[in-house]
Parts: sequence; C-alpha cells; structure tokens
Amino acid sequence: MSFRTDFLQALPTVTASSFEAAALALFRHQAAHCPPYAEYLQQLGRKPAAMAQLADIPFLPIEFFKTHEVRTEPARWEAQELFLSSGTTLQQRSRHLVRDPALYRENAARIFEQYYGPLSGWVFLALLPSYLEQGNSSLVAMVDYFARQSGQAQPAFFLHDHAALRAALADAKRVSGCRVMLIGVSYALLDFAAEAGAAPELQGLTVLETGGMKGRRREMIREELHAELQQAFGPAGIHSEYGMTELLSQAYSLGDGRFHSPAPLRVLLRDPSDPFSIGDRKDGAINVIDLANIDSCAFIETKDLARMHADGGFEVLGRMDNSDVRGCNQMV
Repeated sequence: MSFRTDFLQALPTVTASSFEAAALALFRHQAAHCPPYAEYLQQLGRKPAAMAQLADIPFLPIEFFKTHEVRTEPARWEAQELFLSSGTTLQQRSRHLVRDPALYRENAARIFEQYYGPLSGWVFLALLPSYLEQGNSSLVAMVDYFARQSGQAQPAFFLHDHAALRAALADAKRVSGCRVMLIGVSYALLDFAAEAGAAPELQGLTVLETGGMKGRRREMIREELHAELQQAFGPAGIHSEYGMTELLSQAYSLGDGRFHSPAPLRVLLRDPSDPFSIGDRKDGAINVIDLANIDSCAFIETKDLARMHADGGFEVLGRMDNSDVRGCNQMV
C-alpha cells in the first residue's frame, strides 16, 4: 500500500503519545512530495533528514495558501473540492485544494463527537451569512454535513431570517432527546441576540461562536463578546471553534475560553519575532500541525497569538501586526 493509504488508516488511532512519530513521518513525506514546501525548505537550507523532533521542523507560512497550490503528490490527483478563506473584496483569499472531501467531513465529525457526543443527539442551526454569501466555505460544508448526519428535520442555515431561526429554535427544543447547537459568526450572533433579546427560545442552547466581525461591528475581546451573548442566551458559557480554511481539523473551547486540541491537531508556540524559535513557551505565535492535511501541508505557521496553559489548553489572544483579519476564531 502507499504511504497515504497507510497513514490515513492509522489517523483515527493517533494518540498524544504516538503523535510525534506520526508527524515526523508525515513531515518527511511532505518534505519530499509537496513542491512548495520542498522548495521552501531548500531555500532555508534545511535538510529534512536532520529534523529529529517537532521543534526542529520549519513550518510553512500560511500565506503560501494564497500564492501557491499547496499540494502533496500533485501529479496523482485533481482537487475534488475547493475551500476559500473569508475576506473582503480587497483581500486575496487562501485556497485549500481538497483531494478527498469525505476525509474532511469524517475527520471533522470524529473530532466533534470526541467533545460533544454523537451527531445524532444534536440539532444544528447556523447563522453564517457572510460565509454563505462568499461561497466555498469549509465551515459551511462542515455544518451542512453535521446537520445531514444528525437526521434533523429542520433546515440548518438561516441567512438573515431571524424570525425563521427563532421558530426553528423553538421547534428544535421540542425534539425529544436532542440538544440544540446554534453555530454562528460573531457579528451575526450579536445581531440576532440584539433583535431577539432574552426570548425563551434562546435559552438552554449550546451556542458555538466561530469568531469574525467582518467589519460589521467593532472588534471585541473574547470576554466582552461572550458576556454580551450571555445576556441573550443565558449564563451558560459560550463555546468556540478554532479552525481555518488551511486546516482540516478543528479545536474547541467548551465554554471556558480555552481551546483543546483533538488527536490529529497540535499547537506549538514560537517567538513572534523568530519563526524558527519553537519551544516550551507560555505566550507566542501559533504553529499548528494538522495530520489530516496529508494532501496539502500539515505544518503551518499562522499569524495568531496564543497563551498556553499547563493542561495543554490554549487561548487565542489575537493577530500579529500587519496580518489580515480572518473569519475564523481569532479574536483581538
């Protein structure tokens, strides 16, 4: 069998203790077979054979997804799906070419169920207007898959129709044995909360915000955003998702503001002024390893700033200076 086949078969069984060995094996494969990454390593003068631990690996700057086709073994496949980052008309959008759409959806579902239990136990409703309007959103694809797999009768997406969403929330709460999750971009959740007030149908939900003001509202720190949302949705903590177009895996915060990485995903922190200084840091810029990115690049240098906690959870503190404001959960 091929490296890809073997790796994907093993991916669901990766644990914290086996992660580094799997990541190093994938690094050596992508260093040889992902042309943009191979060229980047060559320009740096870094020899893959000399990389003995994760901290030795140079991570690909996330901007490469805007300027290159980041594909591993590109001669062997054509993209079956294209994900584009959100952004304004003046911004160049990142492009993630997806070889196997089922891999993304099944991996996302496996991660969700790790934290929240079976999809069949949920009703998913979503306020993601800008993502729907711009198209090619990995987040929309994920929510659509979750809703279909849950078997729910209610439609998942409500573009700007807050009245229909309120009615759907009321109906969903009457479904026996199911919990209700409202997934939304930050500004849309705030707009909905301001219009609906503390209506009864807004109580008792799990609210999952995905970040992003899109220039529609002023930026807020996470604590301020969540406090305002809680005025409408009740005192329970607001959940969050950390994901991006360039990743096929997601991290979740279960209401305490700290994200937790699932088995295929690991966050490392670097010195913001030195992209090659990775270590045991409390604060720094995020480098992320996503083992599900077997067909693109699994080793990505982001522009996000974070704080690491002793339990392995991390807080996203904001964006580095002079970097694009993005639509995933990156609060300033």
